[in-house]
Amino acid sequence: MHGLIISDMDKSPTRDSSDSLLVQTKRRLRQFGLKPRKGLGQHFLVDEEVLEVITSAAELTPDDLVVEVGPGLGILTEALARKAGGVIAIELDDKLAALLKKTLLSFKNVTIVNDNVLNIESGELLAGRGVNPVYKVVANLPYYITSPVLRHFLEASARPQVMIFMVQKEVAEAVAARPGDMSLLSVSVQFYGKPEIVSYVPAQSFYPAPAVDSAVLRIELYAEPAVAVSDEGGFFELVRAGFAAPRKQIANSLSQGLGLPRDVILPLLEKADIASQRRAETLTLEEWARLCRVFEEKRDGRY
Repeated sequence: MHGLIISDMDKSPTRDSSDSLLVQTKRRLRQFGLKPRKGLGQHFLVDEEVLEVITSAAELTPDDLVVEVGPGLGILTEALARKAGGVIAIELDDKLAALLKKTLLSFKNVTIVNDNVLNIESGELLAGRGVNPVYKVVANLPYYITSPVLRHFLEASARPQVMIFMVQKEVAEAVAARPGDMSLLSVSVQFYGKPEIVSYVPAQSFYPAPAVDSAVLRIELYAEPAVAVSDEGGFFELVRAGFAAPRKQIANSLSQGLGLPRDVILPLLEKADIASQRRAETLTLEEWARLCRVFEEKRDGRY
């Protein structure tokens, strides 16, 4: 991506291919009297190769609508706007939102929303864009808000087609984990979509550099959940209970998490064909769904 120079006189962007993203980032911060806000976990991407990895992973076309969360200085926003039909960029920081409205003024397909993404329902965000609009999410998120934002879109009334997240390396690995290393997070994500780690990103790819490495995570959402359950709330209640004490055997963890005697749990596990000595991290989504159905049968008096 080429650099931008913001003129002192008119603040209008012009091209300079000799500028690195790091130089461009520092210039924008200095131009607008800004500093990265540690409290908001602000680390700006300054690696052009990673920028290309993100936009390529989104497989953008001129027909695509992108919701970008945490656009920061707008470096990624501009790259998205050049490939997608429209970009809705949601920025929490008031000063950065004001900067974006100036630097991205020439991009008529970009809308800046100055708000907390967790306060915006997908239906409200996509209002006026047709019935059941298809959209993609791209986000370079502060680490502390990754899980809430993931959950926000996965559980939305209008879910995206695909999500590309820049997240902490360990979080990406947890999301993409397979049975044997599963967690509440991986089950929660894989219930709705297929995660894939596209690329690892060193800390030096950001300014200022965070203390940990990151990864580009792609999640392709399913039209329907990966496993059939009649009550999603009950399914996740059971899974949360199963991971209440993840290092314990599943029978003990469920007993603790659900507040039920172990001798009530054991026959239910047996009926679901799940050995009571196993641990929650070894169960597949299909096994969780099967166990959920057994609990429902017990609750409804069918077992």
